[in-house]
Amino acid sequence: MDMMVPTNENSKPTPKISTGAQPSLHTVLLIILALALFVTVVYLFVQLGRLEQQVRGLGEQVEDSTKEVAAVAERSEEALIRASQAEENALAAARERELAERARAEFERIAESAKQEAQLAREEGDHVRKQREAELERIEKALSQIAETRRTALGLIMNLGSDTLRFGFDKATLRPENRELLSRIAGVLLASKGYRIDVYGHTDNIGTEQYNMGLSQRRAQAVRNYLIESGIDPEIITTKGYGKSNPREPGTSPEARARNRRVEIAIVDSVIKMVGPVGAGKK
Repeated sequence: MDMMVPTNENSKPTPKISTGAQPSLHTVLLIILALALFVTVVYLFVQLGRLEQQVRGLGEQVEDSTKEVAAVAERSEEALIRASQAEENALAAARERELAERARAEFERIAESAKQEAQLAREEGDHVRKQREAELERIEKALSQIAETRRTALGLIMNLGSDTLRFGFDKATLRPENRELLSRIAGVLLASKGYRIDVYGHTDNIGTEQYNMGLSQRRAQAVRNYLIESGIDPEIITTKGYGKSNPREPGTSPEARARNRRVEIAIVDSVIKMVGPVGAGKK
């Protein structure tokens, strides 16, 4: 509503422009507060959006970091496994080296011991061989005074031919003079130890081969029996008949046949091991 302002008489009234209802101060304050709140809310939403983006970024960073940590942990575990395996390998290698050192030391000890034992065995063997050689020379000297005796690679062989041990034609019986001869031989052999005695019988060329083989065996057995009666251990005496297969003297004369009717006694050393028997064919 327009209002008229009273004026003086000489002045004209000034009209008032109507602007409608004027807002109150309280309303203005509310509007300002609302605007401020709105601005604040908008700002907060904006900030919240930024925070969400930052949180998402941080979440991605955390996820990446977690993956990296997991990868680092996995690599660390693998490294630990490799380190543990390396340690086990090192320990195993150390044990192997230790065992190898022990084995080498043991081998050297055994080798040295074997070397010393071999040296002692050689010295002992040399000593024994010297003793046996001296003993064999003594026996050879003693038997050579009784009958023809010769050395071989394995010992001694006595040849008891017709001039020392006489067998009658087709006979295997010892004569009194034969017994006396064998007694002297047995006396020498009884004083000797460490020998084997082989007695070989031979015949002349009269008769069949089969018959002479049996006759030569009986002659060798007769000599063996007498040596056993004289006290020699029967375990060390063996016999073998050769018949007429190994004549001492070829020919058919009475003299040749008499020399071929013989017995040979081989004395073989059983202390020093030697290979091969004393064969009649090697005499």
